[in-house]
Amino acid sequence: MKISPSYGHNVSGTTLPFIHVTHTSTMKILLIEDEEKLAQALKRGLEFGGYTVDIVPDGKKGLTRASLHRDDYDVVILDLMLPSMDGHEICRQMRAADVTLPILILTARAETDTKVDLLLSGADDYLVKPFSFAELSARLQALLRRPSQNLPEKLTAGDVELDPSTREVRRGDTKLPLTLKEFSLLEYFMRHPNQVVNREDLLNHLWDFNYVGFSNVVDVHVKNLRRKLGGASDEGLLETVRGVGYRLHA
Repeated sequence: MKISPSYGHNVSGTTLPFIHVTHTSTMKILLIEDEEKLAQALKRGLEFGGYTVDIVPDGKKGLTRASLHRDDYDVVILDLMLPSMDGHEICRQMRAADVTLPILILTARAETDTKVDLLLSGADDYLVKPFSFAELSARLQALLRRPSQNLPEKLTAGDVELDPSTREVRRGDTKLPLTLKEFSLLEYFMRHPNQVVNREDLLNHLWDFNYVGFSNVVDVHVKNLRRKLGGASDEGLLETVRGVGYRLHA
């Protein structure tokens, strides 16, 4: 994952440059941050790069979200100072509940003792505000390079090849012009080959929890994806499992 600013360098929490993101895997982020301008700016920048970001502005609610929906997220970005429960206690309780999601703490406190306490409480890393987007990128890349996150550089299913680093998809010699959501859907299917993926899983992973829309939104995106893959009626690659979801044959 790489993050770089269009202009400016530091994140102050009040004025943020817009950021461009290129990533190495479809990722869903839980952002627990009560500073609205900072949270919204980070959300906009990350979603521009194709990620899904859920914002929770309260400590206890963030802990509940992380605990109950741990399988829906790939990383937690957590502010240290929050209403109802601080980041230190959230880390401690997440680890006590065996929630193993990587945690990146955002803090304005630079004291060595604070940093040590955060790491001992279960945080994987921390960033001191203000921070540069280059540093944020580096920290997230480091978290995602763990053994459990080691993923192939390119994904293949039949004659379809997807390159997460360049965001390119080819079928044979033909480059396919996919939207961000279509790319994310295909990548999710290709990371779960030959498995039946239900619509709820797709909604949970690729749309944020505040999403309100028509019930067949997944079906519409899959229909468009299938058409671009080579034919709306050809289900040889991407099969519809009636009443359940979809299966990508690899």
